[in-house]
Amino acid sequence: MTSTPPLLRMLVLAAVAYGCYALLLYLGQRTIMYPGRGIKVAPAPPKSSPELSVARLDTATGKVETWFLPAKGIPAGARSPALLFFHGNGEVIDFLPGQVEGVRRLGLHVMLVEYPGYGRSEGAPSEESITAAAVAGYDALSSRPDVDPARIIAFGRSVGGGPACALSRYRPLAALVLQSTFTSARPFARRFLLPGFMVRDVFDNLAAVRRFPGPILLAHGRQDDIIPFSHGLELSKAGREVKFIEFNCSHNDCPPDPDAFWRMAGEWLKQRKIL
Repeated sequence: MTSTPPLLRMLVLAAVAYGCYALLLYLGQRTIMYPGRGIKVAPAPPKSSPELSVARLDTATGKVETWFLPAKGIPAGARSPALLFFHGNGEVIDFLPGQVEGVRRLGLHVMLVEYPGYGRSEGAPSEESITAAAVAGYDALSSRPDVDPARIIAFGRSVGGGPACALSRYRPLAALVLQSTFTSARPFARRFLLPGFMVRDVFDNLAAVRRFPGPILLAHGRQDDIIPFSHGLELSKAGREVKFIEFNCSHNDCPPDPDAFWRMAGEWLKQRKIL
């Protein structure tokens, strides 16, 4: 009776070990991709007021929370442009009101959309459920009497570029603004020594940018240590009408001066008669 050669035995053991490793990562990848679902927030959202309106929207995976913050300096009864804000994977909307003051000063309403499984939103995060939340947010925003539905902009930061781009496939947008986002999630599989086809939530932003008929504003840090600058550069070459702003920063400190960035964004929107 012949024994298995040592080299073959080692190869078989290595293949089995890699298979187990790959299976564990495949099953647990959403824990890695959506760390913000573990952030603790207050059990109840802030009370609605003239400065902040809280709503819970129905989706197929449960109710998701949205916060509407009105534009500043807009005459009563006017219909104004609005921005849907999609945050990064390590944030919740409770962190964001102070960060969008520059947007509101431009004369834009802002809607913050919480992801399923984050904060007080029901369900669990996935490409499908987050896209559904984005669509629900858009529909609620566009139906408001103080919002001009022809001038709705989607903004996505980091992972938030995924729902912003996905929304462009299902609803008309006046513009896309993408900050420090990726071409798709597949390239990141290489960091874990896995093939791209094992990524469950792909968020193919590159394909969405190629299809998008409107203007796109892109911003990316040259020293981005989480989503490489090459992703932003590739996205900038894929769109039909793209303005690409390069910043001397990494990922979590981009843009270095948020107020200055929003002033640049405001000028860009004015040039396109969206603002």
